[in-house]
Amino acid sequence: MEWFSADDYELAREVLQRGIAAIYLVAFLSTAAQFRVLLGERGLLPVPDFVRRTSWSRAPSLFRFAYSDRLLLAVTIVGSIVAISLVLGLPQTGPPWLPLLAFLVIWALYLSIVNVGQTFYGFGWETLLLEAGFLAAFLGSRDAPPPLPVMILFWWLVFRLEFGAGMIKMRGDASWRDLTALYYHHETQPMPNPLSRSAHLLPRWFHRLEVLANHVSQLVVPFLLFVPGPVGTAAGLIVVATQAWLVLTGNFAWLNVLTMILAFSAVADPAWIDDGSRDPTSPVWFVVVVATASATLLVLSWRPLRNLFSRHQLMNASFDPLHLVNAYGAFGSVTTERLEVIVEGTVEEHADAGWREYEFRGKPGDPTRRPRQFAPYHLRLDWLMWFLALGRLEPWFLVFLVRLLEADSATLRLLRTDPFDGRRPARVRARLFLYRFATHEERRRTGLYWVRQPVGELIAPIGLESGGRVV
Repeated sequence: MEWFSADDYELAREVLQRGIAAIYLVAFLSTAAQFRVLLGERGLLPVPDFVRRTSWSRAPSLFRFAYSDRLLLAVTIVGSIVAISLVLGLPQTGPPWLPLLAFLVIWALYLSIVNVGQTFYGFGWETLLLEAGFLAAFLGSRDAPPPLPVMILFWWLVFRLEFGAGMIKMRGDASWRDLTALYYHHETQPMPNPLSRSAHLLPRWFHRLEVLANHVSQLVVPFLLFVPGPVGTAAGLIVVATQAWLVLTGNFAWLNVLTMILAFSAVADPAWIDDGSRDPTSPVWFVVVVATASATLLVLSWRPLRNLFSRHQLMNASFDPLHLVNAYGAFGSVTTERLEVIVEGTVEEHADAGWREYEFRGKPGDPTRRPRQFAPYHLRLDWLMWFLALGRLEPWFLVFLVRLLEADSATLRLLRTDPFDGRRPARVRARLFLYRFATHEERRRTGLYWVRQPVGELIAPIGLESGGRVV
């Protein structure tokens, strides 16, 4: 069955299977470290409460049968072990049902997490990882060539990811159309990294060139992914290169790294790769399974396809509860100023005395501290603090402040520093500051990475009465 085999994409399959599994490993480790504080039995948005008010059809998850923090930890351990085996390539050495089963296991486990993760798991890269993991299940093992229908579906995934992002930009913000978006974006992006300030301070002509290159890579290049051979290879490598620049200049969790892995699906094998010992055919049962899955995903692609060309294009939307074929996009609008929520506490009863800052791990705080690199690891609390500064005051934040008033050790471990060394503050508050990167001259003169000024109060000082009531 020559139509079924993608003989020139053996290396691409290796990169896809091992790379996607590696991102699953990062996702499970991130969940093990943060989920129980954010969403556990005593979390900011407890899973049991969410499950009671939602239906299985809306959010299928094994945690609907029961949830406990121990069960969550067990799920992350099992998922991590299976992901490690795939990174090492162990299931891929067996029959095709073995990697099929392994990928379906980690997909189902992570689906169970995402579907109860609420706003803390409401990011486009969570859905992207689920779609990629499900699709990777049908790549087969090394005893037969990669299935061509699955490789084409990977190209279709990268097309939606890139073209969708390009279209949402062109529709959403005039700064993308007039090539000025990157005058601001390196500075105002959710979580800058060590090179973001240097990128921001590059000449404005370079920023315009960046935006123009972005439009070419997202609006033109994706169409070339479907041309097998050198053209598709070049298109895939262009996507890899543009995503590598985003990795160098920002902290977008695993979005950019995973996109690079997926784009490699279009890269044909170099001439020196020739595995003549491999069986050129796949088992009939596997052909039937792949054909059935491919046909199902093709049918589910109609709504995402229509969304790409809709005037009311949705960004990072799932059209089915299993997250099988989705819509993607990012930064349809660009903020021109950076607001930061700074959380402070005091041990003094008088509300105007002794205020000290809580430092978060990734988001800007201390103006003298250089931003750090965390991606592909995902700091979920820090990311949501960026959305909070945009005006999205959500219920979880008040619970977070209560946990600080309680000096909850688990919550404090999510932070970089606790200014009170485990003692309970009498009051906490949240203030808004306007941040901008220090210029080269300001950096030399003051040693600052950021220049900031207060602009208002988000949450007035609150404390706890003896009965635990917020006052």
